[in-house]
Amino acid sequence: MGRNKKWVQMAIFAVVLIIGVFTIITNLSASDSKKYPQVGDKATEFSLIGLDGKTHELSDYKGKPLLINFWGTFCPPCKEEMPALQRQYDKWSQQGVVFLEVNVDKNKVTVQSFMDQYKLNMPVLLDAKEQVRKMYGVMDYPTTFFIGADGKVEVKKIGQMSELFIDETLTKLVAKTKS
Repeated sequence: MGRNKKWVQMAIFAVVLIIGVFTIITNLSASDSKKYPQVGDKATEFSLIGLDGKTHELSDYKGKPLLINFWGTFCPPCKEEMPALQRQYDKWSQQGVVFLEVNVDKNKVTVQSFMDQYKLNMPVLLDAKEQVRKMYGVMDYPTTFFIGADGKVEVKKIGQMSELFIDETLTKLVAKTKS
């Protein structure tokens, strides 16, 4: 009886081990780039409430170039790039470029206070449950997606951007839209 019990335990262990190895291999071989929008892919549709209280859907901006910036008030590089983003927003929004600042903070009041303190007036969408962040595979802040008028991701920038980078990228995006 003891010998059969040991054999059954070994068989169960072997099955669990095989399932575990299979799961690990499957997850490692599944490319993350297929799960999230990458350069050349169509941007994933989403819907979020803005600080303005309105619902914003990505499809609302169809046919327009977009800058979608994922950020948080807790993120020092995000804070540092905000003045440059605001200046570029002031420049490019009048030329039809849409800026969507997707904030992942949990508290709307904190976000509004931050915007007021730094005198920022860009459209902010609230992603407190981080649903859109997860849909886009954002792991680091800030992360910015530049979306062409055709709805495809043209540039994905992880990390803080210089004002020159933002301006040059938007110049190319708008030129491509006009051609």
